[in-house]
Amino acid sequence: MSESLTSAQVVESTKKLNYGTWRFQKSWNPLHVVDAEGCYFIDAAGKRYLDFSSQLMCVNLGHKNPAVIRSIEEQARTLPYIAPGYASTARAELSNLLLKVLPKGLEKYFFTTSGTDANEAAFKIARMYTGKTKIIARYRSYHGSTTASIAATGDPRRWAMEPAGKAQGFIFAPEVNCYNCPIKHTYPSCGVACADYVEHMIVNESNVAAIILEPITGTNGVLIPPAEYFPKIRKICDAHGVLMIADEVMTGWGRTGKWFAVDNWGVQPDILVTAKGITSAYVPLGLCATTSKIAAHFDDHYFAHGHTYEAHPMTLAPAVATIHEMQRLDLVNRANKIGAYLGEKLKALAAKHPSIGDVRGIGLFWAVELVKDKQTKQPFNTMRDKIEGKPMVVDQVAAEAMKRGVALQAWVSHFVIAPPLIITEAEVDAGVAALDAGLAIADAALSAS
Repeated sequence: MSESLTSAQVVESTKKLNYGTWRFQKSWNPLHVVDAEGCYFIDAAGKRYLDFSSQLMCVNLGHKNPAVIRSIEEQARTLPYIAPGYASTARAELSNLLLKVLPKGLEKYFFTTSGTDANEAAFKIARMYTGKTKIIARYRSYHGSTTASIAATGDPRRWAMEPAGKAQGFIFAPEVNCYNCPIKHTYPSCGVACADYVEHMIVNESNVAAIILEPITGTNGVLIPPAEYFPKIRKICDAHGVLMIADEVMTGWGRTGKWFAVDNWGVQPDILVTAKGITSAYVPLGLCATTSKIAAHFDDHYFAHGHTYEAHPMTLAPAVATIHEMQRLDLVNRANKIGAYLGEKLKALAAKHPSIGDVRGIGLFWAVELVKDKQTKQPFNTMRDKIEGKPMVVDQVAAEAMKRGVALQAWVSHFVIAPPLIITEAEVDAGVAALDAGLAIADAALSAS
């Protein structure tokens, strides 16, 4: 910590001179974090917090992995920057490594600095390749905060930019939510009607270039599709000449117990975007990967995209180190093993707390959804409540867990629980215990409603 600033001054300067994202500024009181290691981060007072959601579901390796830190140091000494028109060793090493871990067939890469601009690249590539303009997204989705990515976002974070969606050619289909179906069907008797709805849209819209989907919806609730959904969507896309874009910014890199979430259904997307866990968030890197068929189009057609930091060597070398560490520690398989243990513990909470409506997850990617009424599935709060600044029950529960040294991601009506893939069973127990204590607040709110 700088000797010239006290911790209080650090917090005050941050609040005064910086924007806090997705919040009312007057209520922002950021914690001053000074260190982090393994599954913990540490505040200026020396208190340790179990990072039960990997910050923003991104620090998959945990904090301060020595091999990744070493790769950053070595790359800074070797070649800290070169323009994207040049080749670099880090670029070649990562590209060759991606051929081994990405879903089969994704063989051409554009490197960005975040998930949102990886999606921007995907939209442009899809439109250039197909010559069409419209892109289907889904409600209760999030694809980023830049202009096209927020326009493709189905949740109300898009509202402040309206009419951005329609103006940019984005149209919305129902999300997959078998817990609380938006089109009032019940699986499996529904025949996966939400996929049929997508085909209905394609048939009744002109000029559809692509559909973008989070294979498992992330921030908006870890919504896992039934087994038939993605194979059906793949067939629909093929039948109508529509590209499938998989947004694996959050679900990639072992989070779901596979290298990528689409691997759970054996489906090959035409374009895959990812970020976050690709470097365990140590440095900002995003990736837009396409099939060789799409890539071949640009042999004789102008590729009209690029930016200064594309293929920045300081971002690529840590990705190589991250992938090697994942392989060395066998973290993809570990996510399944520890994830099953975490799932059992969370489901036990559901039996104990009447405020829990649903627990769902896969690998080390879980959601705990809170409700006023288990029969109607009515949540305590909605996104409109958040936008209007109303108190959120999930925030109160998360604050209580934080007092007990456990940080977890609360969003509107649920918690996204996605700890580092290196977490131990003992650490899982500690995290679940803090959530258990905090849920007394939700149970009390249930009684008062």
